[in-house]
Amino acid sequence: MTTQPKQEWFTVALNLVKEAGKVVRAAINKKKNIEIKSSAVDLVTESDKAVEKMLITGLSETFPDHKFIGEESVAGGEKCVLTSEPTWIIDPIDGTMNFVHSFPYTCISVGLWVDKKAEIGIVYNPILEQMFTATKGEGAYLNGERIHTSGQTELNQALVFAEMGTSHDPVKVDTVLTNLTTLMTKVHGIRAMGSCALNICQLATGGVDICYEYGVHAWDMAAASLLVTEAGGVVVDTEGGEFDLMRRRVLCAATPELAAKIAPLLKQYQPEPDGVCN
Repeated sequence: MTTQPKQEWFTVALNLVKEAGKVVRAAINKKKNIEIKSSAVDLVTESDKAVEKMLITGLSETFPDHKFIGEESVAGGEKCVLTSEPTWIIDPIDGTMNFVHSFPYTCISVGLWVDKKAEIGIVYNPILEQMFTATKGEGAYLNGERIHTSGQTELNQALVFAEMGTSHDPVKVDTVLTNLTTLMTKVHGIRAMGSCALNICQLATGGVDICYEYGVHAWDMAAASLLVTEAGGVVVDTEGGEFDLMRRRVLCAATPELAAKIAPLLKQYQPEPDGVCN
């Protein structure tokens, strides 16, 4: 793959994400029109739909042969299929619950995958003005400054992001609570902030050492996972094996050693994979 198209892909997407950020910034403190999707805590707003439409329209005008997987498009009935074709995977507002509550930990996530591998990752929190970017083989950046994972290898010194998620399925709830109970006495601390993409990006900055979650979707991880690997970290399945973007679970860690230490401790949960039920 030549550098020129990759640079064009990145530049076009970055400019669109910046424009979309204005929509999120303008709406964060206003009253929202909220719709419920799969559960009472799985929400969508008019801003989610507007941002996704803006991004897909802008990208498809410039790259008409590219494919798209968008959270709201899939919710509306579009198929969630990842092929080898260049595919933009979009979460217009990750952390919609936070957005609804005007809590500023929310972001736009845009990833480009080619041959089923991440090539570009852009995650933007327009409220806190944090622009996370990565291009495969060229490092990870926050607001233009190179970032790296912490390098932590000891579990008892690791700060962990572990989320509740949007599913109230009893098996899922039991899994979440069991893992929290197991880890409380084995790690340095546990946090839940409500945005998978931003959580993973914080790991890329070295601010947190482990991030795992069950029940997430391809659009939650497609961009941020590249940030972690480009920052020197690892992205694997929650059991410790190879990461599968469509399997709806993820474990990110600052080092392979840390991933290997936490994976055996986790009670596992397997949601319906992306692309199966859509």
